[in-house]
Amino acid sequence: MKKEYWVILIAYIAMQFSSIIGIPLVYLLGSFFGYKQQEMQFSAIVIWLIFSFAITLLVVLVLLRNEIKNPMRNSPASAASSIGWAVGGIFLSLFAQSAASMIEGLFGVTQGSENTERLMTFVEYSPAVILVISIIGPILEEVVFRKIIFGTLYKRLNFFFSALISSILFAVAHNEFIHLLLYASMGFTFSYLYVKTKRILVPIFAHVSMNTLVVVIQLNQDNVQKWMEQSDQITKFIGGF
Repeated sequence: MKKEYWVILIAYIAMQFSSIIGIPLVYLLGSFFGYKQQEMQFSAIVIWLIFSFAITLLVVLVLLRNEIKNPMRNSPASAASSIGWAVGGIFLSLFAQSAASMIEGLFGVTQGSENTERLMTFVEYSPAVILVISIIGPILEEVVFRKIIFGTLYKRLNFFFSALISSILFAVAHNEFIHLLLYASMGFTFSYLYVKTKRILVPIFAHVSMNTLVVVIQLNQDNVQKWMEQSDQITKFIGGF
């Protein structure tokens, strides 16, 4: 594995555990500058979340600057084909996620993600967190779990085991082992898009779109619920004829 990849992995892991030191540090600084302790208890989490993700993304972009300028890949998909797979990847991801959720339901796994709910609480406090959920997070995850981990494993193992191992690590990073099947479905989908096009931007686009869609739905739950109720009423009305 390249030296730059190891540094990126270390930076990503450090980011995951940085809150242990970072959040108390922000809290103390806020208190020092006169902010109320009750306010800083929540804002410290949000500030460090945005800061740590932004810094890690900057590190990744700097380390991969040469690959961005001169990507080393054999026979990548054409621009038109890549765009098609990027857009189609959104629907493929939705299908995979829906199928995984249905299977999890059969085994009694509660739908919904505690991780997503927690992040949406932060969004309500600061809309800037949307950048982390919708853009920065997906970019980092695709670079780490698809480009580096999956890509490295794929050179030695077949697609199934490479995608499976990287997807398990993907679930572990989100601290949601209970939704392993869900994360595996997403991992296999994004890995397939990467292998199919040999362009990491394709799964990044699909991942960003998926996360953005989740955020939009979560922020408009009341409107979505009303729309579903109206659709159900229309269906019943039509069925009455």
